[in-house]
Amino acid sequence: MIYLVALLSFICSFIFALGGVGSAIVLVPILHWLGFPLNEVKPTCLFINTLSMTGATISNIRNRKIDLRVGLPIIISSMVIAPVGAYISTKIPTRAVLIAFILFLLFSGNMMLFFRGTKKETYREDAPFLPLTGIGSFAGFCSGLLGVGGGTLISPFMVLLGYNPKKIAAITALVVPFSSFTGFLSYWVMGHINFTLLVVAGSTAYLGGYLGTYFMQKYLKPGTVKKFLGIVVLLLAVRMILKLLK
Repeated sequence: MIYLVALLSFICSFIFALGGVGSAIVLVPILHWLGFPLNEVKPTCLFINTLSMTGATISNIRNRKIDLRVGLPIIISSMVIAPVGAYISTKIPTRAVLIAFILFLLFSGNMMLFFRGTKKETYREDAPFLPLTGIGSFAGFCSGLLGVGGGTLISPFMVLLGYNPKKIAAITALVVPFSSFTGFLSYWVMGHINFTLLVVAGSTAYLGGYLGTYFMQKYLKPGTVKKFLGIVVLLLAVRMILKLLK
């Protein structure tokens, strides 16, 4: 089983890195289907998110691509609220969490396939505190509740607020490891960590994500791959729906 976990973590992370997307969105249901408790799978995937997005964040900081005036309200609110989502997740039925995850998959898959944003000549440069805090709180709560990064939720809301997509990508890469790490710590404190699963899935997922990112940057257009991944995510949502209906 542990070899299967290592292989699947590597493959999923490699494939999803081709589209610039974290693999937690598919690893959560896959590892749960393999028989691991959902509350052990979620902190493992949050840890994977932390590892995979930290490298992108360091690169963005070095290249001065991050606007901290915009990013900090989202980071702080997501870090504060992610543990709340993690705690609530352990107090509600597994079926309810799976239904919430299905809704997240349907939303994410449609975003990957159809969301284009808007083309503007000028983008806003201000940092409205309440809207940004609201986005961070919502993304952090979902991150802790479901064990996934909140990047898929952050991006469309920031586009709707009128921000430059390049700035959004850098801020999303900065926010996800912070909210994921606080969510991970919350599950750890509550005693829901499977260290064998964490080490095996985390290390192979990191390697797969690194190689996938390198391959994508050299040979592929991430936008094209994202469409394929959107279809995969929607099919996964359908599979989960059918499994719940049995």
